Amino acid sequence: MSEGNVAADQLRLLIERIERLEEEKKGIGDDIKDVYLEAKANGYDPKIMRQIVRLRKMPQHDRQEMEAILQTYLSALGME
Repeated sequence: MSEGNVAADQLRLLIERIERLEEEKKGIGDDIKDVYLEAKANGYDPKIMRQIVRLRKMPQHDRQEMEAILQTYLSALGME
């Protein structure tokens, strides 16, 4: 087998792996969407839940810093 064929086979395998992973990612995305729909049906606010998920991903120090800045801005605008 020539080097060109080996490289082409390797490229094809990589592309196929990416395609499978993209399908899995779509499936997981659909599952997450279903959970948010279930939460909404049970009276929860999906928009707020997404925000909480985003905050929980942040390091605690970064989250505290962001919250402090937010409070400073709200106070400066008289919204507190």
